[in-house]
Amino acid sequence: MRRVRHAKIIATIGPATASEGRIAELFEAGADIFRLNFSHGTYEGHKEAFEAIRKMEMKFFRPISVIADLQGPKLRLGEFAGGSAYLKAGAAFRLDLAADLGDQVRAPLPHPEVFAAVEPGTELLLDDGKIRLAVRSCGADFAETEVVTGGLLSDHKGVNVPDAVLDFSALTDKDRRDLAFALDLGVDWIALSFVQRPEDLAEARRLIGGRAALMAKLEKPSAVGHLFEIVDLADAVMVARGDLGVEVPPEDVPALQKRIVRACRYAGKPVVVATQMLDSMVNAPTPTRAEASDVATAVYDGGDAVMLSAETAIGDHPEAAVAMMDRIIRRVEQDPPYRKIMNAEHAAPEATSSDAITAAARQVAETIDAAVIVTFTSSGSTTLRAARERPSVPILGLTTSARTARELALVWGVHSVMVPDLESFDAMVDEAVAVARREEFVTPGDKLVITAGVPLGTPGATNILRIAFAV
Repeated sequence: MRRVRHAKIIATIGPATASEGRIAELFEAGADIFRLNFSHGTYEGHKEAFEAIRKMEMKFFRPISVIADLQGPKLRLGEFAGGSAYLKAGAAFRLDLAADLGDQVRAPLPHPEVFAAVEPGTELLLDDGKIRLAVRSCGADFAETEVVTGGLLSDHKGVNVPDAVLDFSALTDKDRRDLAFALDLGVDWIALSFVQRPEDLAEARRLIGGRAALMAKLEKPSAVGHLFEIVDLADAVMVARGDLGVEVPPEDVPALQKRIVRACRYAGKPVVVATQMLDSMVNAPTPTRAEASDVATAVYDGGDAVMLSAETAIGDHPEAAVAMMDRIIRRVEQDPPYRKIMNAEHAAPEATSSDAITAAARQVAETIDAAVIVTFTSSGSTTLRAARERPSVPILGLTTSARTARELALVWGVHSVMVPDLESFDAMVDEAVAVARREEFVTPGDKLVITAGVPLGTPGATNILRIAFAV
């Protein structure tokens, strides 16, 4: 099941794809990672999907990564008399904590943290930005606003406050329960929603306790303001363009996407581009040309993975969506300008032996026309360094850790394989050649570039580079 591409595909599991057979079809179509969306579904359903993925690992002998995506805090209005009300542009509209049913002049907003954060001039976005309000005056339990953009507003519509940092944790009580369940299942990644500041990652990191890797979802403008600190603290980042596209002007989203991807690439952290990538394929068998171009842009930017959400969770053509994304990625990576872009965006190596060896591995592989770079890693750091270089050849990541192998399934260009403990570097070279042959990366006479650390199993101690020949 070797992929002939570098960028990875994440498929979201939902009602359309929750069975063992459908999950296998998604994997065979090209999905590398599966996302369990805890905004929807039941614990029983997530458990069944997780167990099906682990069975598939055994069937295909491939480490497969599973992401548990936490819902995060959701700001929502209360209810309206009759279920909805029409707001006219220019009219006054009040939001407050009172539980009384709303109408065309007021509505309940049971979130005191919103009133604590807003001030005159703050903009509030309702129903994914369809309705816009400007705060004129406010207090601890109310906000008097003017309707800037009107429309029909109904029960429980979402509220976004792009101009303020809200004083709440990124983890709700529901998220904490979901996190405990997901960790007990054994997921590989926890995706933390609505990160606003670096401190939001600390609580999640403490609760995870080293049992999974942490992915920060960037969907708030305030998070982008702390981009480098968040990238440094997270194990991976997701560009969650849905809510980000509500809270910033649409014309800003492409530039922010590129900025986030570039920051992650320089830091050597995996980055996922998500939301509405092939959205028309929820119902249609083919995407729009604009959607194909959108996926291609994420690949040209050097993103580690692109994600399908509703397309595979509830769509009519889930396997076709994965196969289409696979074709788009492969086509982009065969385009000569793609390689020029990757070569132009190399981060400068740090002044360490590990970075020096890994940068040299890419240069050596390209100079001698090697077929593959093989990394031996315990924590994954050696392989992450190799992926940061965006080499023109695949990366075969060998590790004794099942958890590391699964986490690396998210990383650009990495084909991860579990291997037994090895007692010497010569044994590692022999194993590298054997695995590369078995996984169809080399044929007799091909060259391999091998990196590892001695003493064996020491995290981050990459200090050896060897050229070997396949036999």
